[in-house]
Amino acid sequence: MVKMIMHGCNGKMGQVITDICKEDSEIEIVAGVDPYMGIENKYPVFADIAECDVKADVVVDFAASAAVDGLLDYCVEHKLPVVLCTTGLSQEQLARVEEASRHTAVLKSANMSLGINMLLDLLQKAAKILAPAGFDMEIVEKHHNQKVDAPSGTALALADAINEALENAYAYKYDRTLERKKREKYEIGIQAVRGGSIVGEHEVIFAGMDEVIEFKHTAYSKSVFAKGAVEAAKFLAGRAAGRYEMSDVISGI
Repeated sequence: MVKMIMHGCNGKMGQVITDICKEDSEIEIVAGVDPYMGIENKYPVFADIAECDVKADVVVDFAASAAVDGLLDYCVEHKLPVVLCTTGLSQEQLARVEEASRHTAVLKSANMSLGINMLLDLLQKAAKILAPAGFDMEIVEKHHNQKVDAPSGTALALADAINEALENAYAYKYDRTLERKKREKYEIGIQAVRGGSIVGEHEVIFAGMDEVIEFKHTAYSKSVFAKGAVEAAKFLAGRAAGRYEMSDVISGI
């Protein structure tokens, strides 16, 4: 059984992951880390990762970006694999992630959903066929009205996957209201919608002459990200030092 530390255990995602692990016979949370102690858990909780003295096989992180530096130091010191789910990291922190991966296994993804990461692979295959045939490519993403960043990290990951398949020949177009002109051939449009309680919806449109092909992923709850994080933790435990992606998890399932 994989023994896991939940970093950010008393946050919303930490509690969802806690519930998932209760029903999974392959993984157990042996310790949690969170400065907020107002929730009772069936495992010991430490206010700071540096205080944790419980042996584990892997850490899953769903905490604040400010806590990532200390987490990476801890994981490097203890050679402990870490699944990084926290977003909004600075360029300096991203550089530290790469440095940490030289000493321990690190998995970081813009979106932990297994469905989204399968979609990334499908889009690359589609782009190689449809883009040379003259299809235009557009991405529309929808999220709740509390989300502050636009476009979403997932939308950018989808665009990057397409562009990588096309040797990065395309530019990204975020706002068509800024100029009045025809659509450029070598561009990927990305539009953001914010409203209500939409958890996350991403639609990729390949529009050609007289036919349209659409790929769509809808998240109905945050549990899809939690499930992906748990699968990533089971995959990463015992891995050699290096940088891993959710695509590695999917190929290993």
